[in-house]
Amino acid sequence: MSEQIKYLLNETDLPKFWYNINADSPLPPAPVLHPATKEPVTPDFLSVLFPMELIMQEVSTEAYIEIPEEVRQIYKLYRPTPLMRARRLEKALGTPAHIYYKNEGVSPAGSHKPNTAIAQAFYAKAAGVEVLTTETGAGQWGSALSLACNFFDVALEVYMVKVSYHQKPYRRVMMETYGAEVFASPTDKTQFGRSVLEADPDSPGSLGIAISEAVEVAATSEGKKKYSLGSVLNHVLTHQSVIGQEALKQMDMAGEYPDVVIGCVGGGSNFAGIAYPFLRENLRNGRNTRLVAVEPTASPSITKGIYAFDYGDTARMAPIVKMHTLGHSFVPAPIHAGGLRYHGMSPFPSVSYFSRSLISRRFVTRIPGESSASRIAWPFSNR
Repeated sequence: MSEQIKYLLNETDLPKFWYNINADSPLPPAPVLHPATKEPVTPDFLSVLFPMELIMQEVSTEAYIEIPEEVRQIYKLYRPTPLMRARRLEKALGTPAHIYYKNEGVSPAGSHKPNTAIAQAFYAKAAGVEVLTTETGAGQWGSALSLACNFFDVALEVYMVKVSYHQKPYRRVMMETYGAEVFASPTDKTQFGRSVLEADPDSPGSLGIAISEAVEVAATSEGKKKYSLGSVLNHVLTHQSVIGQEALKQMDMAGEYPDVVIGCVGGGSNFAGIAYPFLRENLRNGRNTRLVAVEPTASPSITKGIYAFDYGDTARMAPIVKMHTLGHSFVPAPIHAGGLRYHGMSPFPSVSYFSRSLISRRFVTRIPGESSASRIAWPFSNR
Protein backbone atom coordinates (compact mmCIF):
# COMPACT_ATOMS: atom_id res chain seq x y z
CA MET A 1 0.00 0.00 0.00
CA SER A 2 1.30 3.46 -0.86
CA GLU A 3 2.40 5.56 2.10
CA GLN A 4 2.30 8.83 0.17
CA ILE A 5 1.69 11.89 2.33
CA LYS A 6 1.98 14.93 0.04
CA TYR A 7 0.01 15.37 -3.19
CA LEU A 8 1.65 18.15 -5.19
CA LEU A 9 0.47 19.87 -8.34
CA ASN A 10 2.66 21.74 -10.83
CA GLU A 11 2.44 25.46 -11.55
CA THR A 12 0.73 24.54 -14.81
CA ASP A 13 -2.13 23.11 -12.71
CA LEU A 14 -2.82 26.48 -11.08
CA PRO A 15 -6.48 27.39 -11.82
CA LYS A 16 -7.01 29.96 -14.56
CA PHE A 17 -10.52 30.85 -13.38
CA TRP A 18 -12.26 31.47 -10.08
CA TYR A 19 -15.48 29.50 -9.58
CA ASN A 20 -18.63 31.49 -8.77
CA ILE A 21 -21.28 29.55 -6.82
CA ASN A 22 -24.01 31.97 -7.96
CA ALA A 23 -24.05 30.25 -11.35
CA ASP A 24 -25.17 26.90 -9.94
CA SER A 25 -27.03 27.77 -6.77
CA PRO A 26 -30.67 26.60 -6.69
CA LEU A 27 -31.25 29.20 -3.96
CA PRO A 28 -31.83 32.77 -5.22
CA PRO A 29 -29.70 35.36 -3.41
CA ALA A 30 -31.42 37.97 -1.28
CA PRO A 31 -30.83 41.58 -2.37
CA VAL A 32 -28.12 43.65 -0.70
CA LEU A 33 -29.76 46.74 0.84
CA HIS A 34 -28.65 50.34 1.26
CA PRO A 35 -27.99 51.01 4.98
CA ALA A 36 -30.01 54.26 4.95
CA THR A 37 -32.84 53.71 2.48
CA LYS A 38 -33.22 49.92 2.95
CA GLU A 39 -33.66 49.69 -0.83
CA PRO A 40 -31.47 47.44 -3.02
CA VAL A 41 -28.04 48.97 -3.44
CA THR A 42 -26.87 50.38 -6.75
CA PRO A 43 -23.41 50.08 -8.30
CA ASP A 44 -22.99 53.82 -7.73
CA PHE A 45 -23.40 53.37 -3.97
CA LEU A 46 -21.03 50.42 -3.82
CA SER A 47 -18.46 52.26 -5.94
CA VAL A 48 -17.87 54.61 -3.01
CA LEU A 49 -16.30 51.64 -1.26
CA PHE A 50 -15.16 49.17 -3.93
CA PRO A 51 -13.49 49.18 -7.36
CA MET A 52 -16.10 48.57 -10.07
CA GLU A 53 -14.57 45.27 -11.21
CA LEU A 54 -15.16 43.78 -7.75
CA ILE A 55 -18.74 45.08 -7.77
CA MET A 56 -19.34 43.30 -11.08
CA GLN A 57 -17.91 40.08 -9.63
CA GLU A 58 -20.16 40.48 -6.59
CA VAL A 59 -23.32 40.34 -8.70
CA SER A 60 -22.05 38.08 -11.48
CA THR A 61 -23.88 34.86 -12.37
CA GLU A 62 -21.07 33.63 -14.62
CA ALA A 63 -19.71 30.29 -13.46
CA TYR A 64 -16.09 31.17 -14.12
CA ILE A 65 -14.25 34.48 -13.78
CA GLU A 66 -10.84 34.66 -15.39
CA ILE A 67 -7.93 35.19 -13.01
CA PRO A 68 -5.72 38.03 -14.31
CA GLU A 69 -2.26 36.86 -15.31
CA GLU A 70 -0.68 39.38 -12.92
CA VAL A 71 -2.54 37.70 -10.05
CA ARG A 72 -1.66 34.18 -11.21
CA GLN A 73 2.03 35.09 -11.32
CA ILE A 74 1.94 36.14 -7.65
CA TYR A 75 -0.13 33.07 -6.77
CA LYS A 76 2.78 31.00 -8.10
CA LEU A 77 4.89 32.14 -5.13
CA TYR A 78 2.94 29.63 -3.04
CA ARG A 79 0.29 27.94 -5.18
CA PRO A 80 -0.71 25.23 -5.86
CA THR A 81 -0.64 24.40 -2.15
CA PRO A 82 -0.08 20.83 -0.91
CA LEU A 83 -2.82 18.36 -0.10
CA MET A 84 -1.62 16.30 2.84
CA ARG A 85 -2.64 12.82 3.99
CA ALA A 86 -2.68 12.86 7.81
CA ARG A 87 -1.51 9.26 8.24
CA ARG A 88 -0.03 9.72 11.72
CA LEU A 89 -3.27 11.34 12.91
CA GLU A 90 -5.27 8.45 11.45
CA LYS A 91 -3.05 6.04 13.37
CA ALA A 92 -3.34 8.02 16.61
CA LEU A 93 -7.13 8.01 16.31
CA GLY A 94 -7.29 4.34 15.34
CA THR A 95 -9.72 5.28 12.59
CA PRO A 96 -10.33 3.54 9.26
CA ALA A 97 -11.09 6.97 7.78
CA HIS A 98 -8.62 8.58 5.39
CA ILE A 99 -7.97 12.16 6.52
CA TYR A 100 -6.65 14.80 4.13
CA TYR A 101 -6.07 18.50 4.65
CA LYS A 102 -5.18 21.39 2.34
CA ASN A 103 -2.16 23.26 3.70
CA GLU A 104 -2.81 26.93 2.99
CA GLY A 105 -0.24 27.88 5.61
CA VAL A 106 2.52 27.83 2.98
CA SER A 107 1.50 31.29 1.71
CA PRO A 108 3.84 34.18 2.60
CA ALA A 109 1.26 35.52 5.07
CA GLY A 110 0.64 32.06 6.56
CA SER A 111 -3.03 31.60 5.66
CA HIS A 112 -5.56 31.34 2.81
CA LYS A 113 -6.26 35.09 2.93
CA PRO A 114 -3.79 36.15 0.20
CA ASN A 115 -5.96 34.35 -2.37
CA THR A 116 -8.38 37.28 -2.29
CA ALA A 117 -6.05 39.96 -0.92
CA ILE A 118 -3.83 39.75 -4.02
CA ALA A 119 -6.88 39.96 -6.30
CA GLN A 120 -8.38 42.93 -4.44
CA ALA A 121 -5.10 44.85 -4.39
CA PHE A 122 -4.67 44.18 -8.12
CA TYR A 123 -8.12 45.54 -9.00
CA ALA A 124 -7.62 48.54 -6.72
CA LYS A 125 -4.35 49.39 -8.44
CA ALA A 126 -5.93 48.94 -11.88
CA ALA A 127 -8.68 51.38 -10.85
CA GLY A 128 -6.14 54.00 -9.80
CA VAL A 129 -6.72 53.58 -6.06
CA GLU A 130 -3.79 54.81 -4.00
CA VAL A 131 -4.99 53.86 -0.50
CA LEU A 132 -7.08 50.97 0.83
CA THR A 133 -8.67 50.74 4.27
CA THR A 134 -9.59 47.55 6.05
CA GLU A 135 -10.21 45.86 9.39
CA THR A 136 -8.60 42.83 10.96
CA GLY A 137 -9.23 40.72 14.05
CA ALA A 138 -6.35 38.44 14.97
CA GLY A 139 -4.36 39.83 12.05
CA GLN A 140 -4.51 37.14 9.36
CA TRP A 141 -6.48 39.32 6.95
CA GLY A 142 -4.52 42.45 7.74
CA SER A 143 -1.24 40.58 7.16
CA ALA A 144 -2.45 39.21 3.84
CA LEU A 145 -3.70 42.56 2.51
CA SER A 146 -0.53 44.30 3.71
CA LEU A 147 1.49 41.82 1.68
CA ALA A 148 -0.74 42.23 -1.37
CA CYS A 149 -0.69 46.03 -1.23
CA ASN A 150 3.10 45.88 -1.05
CA PHE A 151 3.14 43.87 -4.29
CA PHE A 152 1.10 46.53 -6.10
CA ASP A 153 2.44 49.67 -4.38
CA VAL A 154 -0.90 50.57 -2.76
CA ALA A 155 -0.92 52.19 0.69
CA LEU A 156 -2.98 50.47 3.41
CA GLU A 157 -4.62 51.54 6.67
CA VAL A 158 -5.59 48.66 8.99
CA TYR A 159 -8.04 49.01 11.88
CA MET A 160 -7.18 46.11 14.18
CA VAL A 161 -9.50 44.99 16.99
CA LYS A 162 -7.90 46.53 20.07
CA VAL A 163 -7.69 43.42 22.22
CA SER A 164 -5.84 41.56 19.45
CA TYR A 165 -3.67 44.62 18.71
CA HIS A 166 -2.27 44.30 22.25
CA GLN A 167 -2.31 40.50 22.48
CA LYS A 168 -0.63 39.92 19.10
CA PRO A 169 2.08 42.55 18.63
CA TYR A 170 3.97 40.41 16.12
CA ARG A 171 1.02 40.41 13.74
CA ARG A 172 1.06 44.20 13.92
CA VAL A 173 4.81 44.20 13.27
CA MET A 174 4.28 41.90 10.28
CA MET A 175 1.73 44.29 8.77
CA GLU A 176 3.96 47.30 9.39
CA THR A 177 6.92 45.45 7.85
CA TYR A 178 4.91 45.13 4.64
CA GLY A 179 4.23 48.87 4.78
CA ALA A 180 0.77 49.19 6.36
CA GLU A 181 -0.33 51.64 9.05
CA VAL A 182 -2.05 49.78 11.88
CA PHE A 183 -4.42 51.36 14.41
CA ALA A 184 -5.97 49.84 17.54
CA SER A 185 -9.76 49.98 17.05
CA PRO A 186 -11.74 51.77 18.37
CA THR A 187 -9.53 54.79 17.64
CA ASP A 188 -9.87 58.53 18.03
CA LYS A 189 -9.28 58.92 14.27
CA THR A 190 -12.92 58.46 13.24
CA GLN A 191 -16.22 59.89 14.37
CA PHE A 192 -17.57 56.44 15.16
CA GLY A 193 -14.42 55.37 17.01
CA ARG A 194 -14.63 58.44 19.20
CA SER A 195 -18.28 57.72 19.98
CA VAL A 196 -17.42 54.17 21.09
CA LEU A 197 -14.60 55.40 23.33
CA GLU A 198 -16.83 58.05 24.83
CA ALA A 199 -19.36 55.39 25.82
CA ASP A 200 -16.70 52.87 26.91
CA PRO A 201 -13.10 54.08 27.20
CA ASP A 202 -11.99 50.48 27.83
CA SER A 203 -13.80 48.97 24.85
CA PRO A 204 -11.90 45.86 23.63
CA GLY A 205 -13.22 46.51 20.13
CA SER A 206 -14.85 44.13 17.68
CA LEU A 207 -14.73 43.39 13.99
CA GLY A 208 -18.02 45.27 13.59
CA ILE A 209 -16.47 48.39 15.14
CA ALA A 210 -13.25 48.05 13.11
CA ILE A 211 -15.26 47.66 9.90
CA SER A 212 -17.21 50.81 10.76
CA GLU A 213 -13.99 52.78 11.14
CA ALA A 214 -12.47 51.47 7.91
CA VAL A 215 -15.71 52.11 6.00
CA GLU A 216 -16.04 55.62 7.44
CA VAL A 217 -12.51 56.55 6.39
CA ALA A 218 -13.07 55.28 2.84
CA ALA A 219 -16.56 56.76 2.48
CA THR A 220 -15.47 60.23 3.61
CA SER A 221 -12.26 60.37 1.56
CA GLU A 222 -13.92 61.89 -1.53
CA GLY A 223 -12.86 58.92 -3.60
CA LYS A 224 -9.21 58.93 -2.56
CA LYS A 225 -9.51 55.70 -0.59
CA LYS A 226 -11.41 52.44 -1.09
CA TYR A 227 -12.41 49.74 1.38
CA SER A 228 -11.35 46.09 1.25
CA LEU A 229 -12.58 43.14 3.30
CA GLY A 230 -11.45 39.57 3.76
CA SER A 231 -14.67 37.57 3.98
CA VAL A 232 -18.49 37.56 3.77
CA LEU A 233 -19.10 39.07 0.31
CA ASN A 234 -19.43 36.89 -2.79
CA HIS A 235 -16.41 38.19 -4.70
CA VAL A 236 -14.18 37.39 -1.70
CA LEU A 237 -15.47 33.83 -1.44
CA THR A 238 -15.19 33.40 -5.21
CA HIS A 239 -11.47 34.23 -5.11
CA GLN A 240 -10.95 31.51 -2.51
CA SER A 241 -12.28 28.82 -4.87
CA VAL A 242 -8.73 28.12 -6.05
CA ILE A 243 -8.37 25.99 -2.90
CA GLY A 244 -11.13 23.52 -3.71
CA GLN A 245 -10.34 23.45 -7.43
CA GLU A 246 -6.82 22.30 -6.64
CA ALA A 247 -8.10 19.86 -4.03
CA LEU A 248 -10.34 18.16 -6.60
CA LYS A 249 -7.30 17.43 -8.77
CA GLN A 250 -5.27 16.28 -5.79
CA MET A 251 -7.96 13.90 -4.56
CA ASP A 252 -7.95 12.43 -8.05
CA MET A 253 -4.17 11.96 -7.71
CA ALA A 254 -4.83 10.11 -4.45
CA GLY A 255 -7.41 7.91 -6.15
CA GLU A 256 -10.15 8.91 -3.72
CA TYR A 257 -13.14 11.23 -3.42
CA PRO A 258 -14.23 12.74 -0.07
CA ASP A 259 -17.37 11.67 1.76
CA VAL A 260 -17.13 14.76 3.97
CA VAL A 261 -15.50 18.17 3.46
CA ILE A 262 -15.01 20.23 6.64
CA GLY A 263 -14.16 23.91 6.87
CA CYS A 264 -14.09 26.48 9.65
CA VAL A 265 -16.42 29.47 9.40
CA GLY A 266 -16.11 33.00 10.74
CA GLY A 267 -17.35 35.08 7.83
CA GLY A 268 -17.24 32.15 5.40
CA SER A 269 -14.24 32.54 3.08
CA ASN A 270 -12.14 29.62 4.36
CA PHE A 271 -15.09 27.25 4.19
CA ALA A 272 -16.19 28.48 0.76
CA GLY A 273 -12.70 28.09 -0.64
CA ILE A 274 -12.54 24.36 0.05
CA ALA A 275 -16.28 23.56 -0.17
CA TYR A 276 -17.69 25.43 -3.17
CA PRO A 277 -15.96 23.38 -5.90
CA PHE A 278 -17.14 20.17 -4.19
CA LEU A 279 -20.63 21.66 -3.91
CA ARG A 280 -20.48 22.30 -7.66
CA GLU A 281 -19.84 18.59 -8.15
CA ASN A 282 -22.84 17.80 -5.95
CA LEU A 283 -25.10 20.15 -7.92
CA ARG A 284 -23.87 19.40 -11.43
CA ASN A 285 -22.64 15.82 -11.38
CA GLY A 286 -24.68 14.04 -8.74
CA ARG A 287 -21.94 13.70 -6.13
CA ASN A 288 -23.09 13.47 -2.53
CA THR A 289 -20.25 14.90 -0.45
CA ARG A 290 -21.38 16.20 2.91
CA LEU A 291 -20.20 19.78 3.54
CA VAL A 292 -19.75 20.68 7.21
CA ALA A 293 -19.17 24.24 8.44
CA VAL A 294 -17.57 24.39 11.90
CA GLU A 295 -17.69 27.52 14.05
CA PRO A 296 -16.45 28.47 17.54
CA THR A 297 -18.83 28.91 20.46
CA ALA A 298 -17.24 32.33 21.07
CA SER A 299 -19.02 33.68 17.97
CA PRO A 300 -21.66 31.14 16.89
CA SER A 301 -23.53 33.07 14.20
CA ILE A 302 -25.01 30.01 12.47
CA THR A 303 -25.82 27.83 15.47
CA LYS A 304 -26.99 30.60 17.81
CA GLY A 305 -27.77 33.56 15.54
CA ILE A 306 -30.92 34.35 13.60
CA TYR A 307 -31.34 34.41 9.81
CA ALA A 308 -32.27 38.00 9.03
CA PHE A 309 -31.25 41.19 7.25
CA ASP A 310 -28.54 42.91 9.29
CA TYR A 311 -25.90 45.58 8.92
CA GLY A 312 -22.37 44.52 8.09
CA ASP A 313 -20.90 46.82 10.74
CA THR A 314 -21.67 48.29 14.14
CA ALA A 315 -22.18 51.90 12.98
CA ARG A 316 -24.74 50.82 10.33
CA MET A 317 -22.78 52.37 7.46
CA ALA A 318 -21.99 49.18 5.51
CA PRO A 319 -24.57 47.47 3.26
CA ILE A 320 -27.30 45.31 4.80
CA VAL A 321 -27.24 41.62 3.87
CA LYS A 322 -29.43 38.67 4.77
CA MET A 323 -27.35 36.32 6.87
CA HIS A 324 -27.12 34.36 10.07
CA THR A 325 -26.24 37.04 12.60
CA LEU A 326 -25.64 37.60 16.29
CA GLY A 327 -26.54 41.28 15.77
CA HIS A 328 -24.35 44.08 14.43
CA SER A 329 -23.66 45.37 17.96
CA PHE A 330 -22.18 42.02 19.06
CA VAL A 331 -18.86 42.30 20.92
CA PRO A 332 -17.08 38.96 21.51
CA ALA A 333 -15.33 38.04 24.74
CA PRO A 334 -11.72 39.35 24.72
CA ILE A 335 -10.05 35.94 24.69
CA HIS A 336 -6.62 35.44 23.10
CA ALA A 337 -7.91 33.54 20.08
CA GLY A 338 -9.01 36.52 18.02
CA GLY A 339 -10.00 34.85 14.75
CA LEU A 340 -13.49 33.81 13.64
CA ARG A 341 -15.10 36.70 15.49
CA TYR A 342 -17.47 38.33 13.00
CA HIS A 343 -21.10 38.80 14.07
CA GLY A 344 -22.52 37.43 10.81
CA MET A 345 -22.09 34.72 8.22
CA SER A 346 -21.72 35.10 4.45
CA PRO A 347 -25.12 35.15 2.70
CA PHE A 348 -24.77 31.98 0.62
CA PRO A 349 -23.65 29.67 3.47
CA SER A 350 -26.40 31.27 5.56
CA VAL A 351 -29.23 30.54 3.14
CA SER A 352 -27.76 27.10 2.37
CA TYR A 353 -27.92 26.11 6.02
CA PHE A 354 -31.24 27.89 6.65
CA SER A 355 -32.84 25.88 3.83
CA ARG A 356 -31.27 22.70 5.30
CA SER A 357 -30.46 21.66 1.76
CA LEU A 358 -26.78 22.15 0.98
CA ILE A 359 -24.62 22.65 4.08
CA SER A 360 -24.44 21.12 7.58
CA ARG A 361 -23.12 23.06 10.56
CA ARG A 362 -21.49 22.25 13.88
CA PHE A 363 -19.97 24.27 16.69
CA VAL A 364 -16.84 23.48 18.69
CA THR A 365 -17.17 23.75 22.46
CA ARG A 366 -13.72 22.77 23.60
CA ILE A 367 -11.64 25.03 21.35
CA PRO A 368 -13.26 28.47 20.99
CA GLY A 369 -10.39 29.62 18.87
CA GLU A 370 -8.50 30.00 15.67
CA SER A 371 -9.40 28.75 12.23
CA SER A 372 -7.48 25.50 11.88
CA ALA A 373 -8.09 24.48 15.49
CA SER A 374 -11.85 24.69 15.05
CA ARG A 375 -11.77 22.72 11.81
CA ILE A 376 -9.65 19.94 13.33
CA ALA A 377 -11.49 19.76 16.65
CA TRP A 378 -14.95 18.93 15.29
CA PRO A 379 -14.16 15.40 13.99
CA PHE A 380 -12.50 14.59 17.32
CA SER A 381 -15.55 15.71 19.31
CA ASN A 382 -17.82 13.63 17.05
CA ARG A 383 -15.94 10.31 17.08
